[in-house]
Amino acid sequence: MCEVFDPHIFPQDYKGQKLAEQIFQGIILVSAVIGFIYGYITEQFGWTVYIVMAGFALSCLLTLPPWPMYRRNPLKWLPVQDLGTEDKKPGDRKPKRHTKS
Repeated sequence: MCEVFDPHIFPQDYKGQKLAEQIFQGIILVSAVIGFIYGYITEQFGWTVYIVMAGFALSCLLTLPPWPMYRRNPLKWLPVQDLGTEDKKPGDRKPKRHTKS
């Protein structure tokens, strides 16, 4: 696929995930209401299903790829800290005691 959609290069951030979830739920809700009303008026349950499926497809198209609007607040990772574990020997640690319950 195109490099624009590669999730490893440009992952979504937390605010982008929240926005995607809100867009997804909003489209599903609106399409369900429109589908129910149209299906009720025409007395055809099939139209209700088709409209809800079209809303689902649209919401998947808008929310599943990592679009740039979902990557506006990148995470700032802390630098790796050296804890100095190489200097300690395994025998220097105190053994853990288990308490009886």
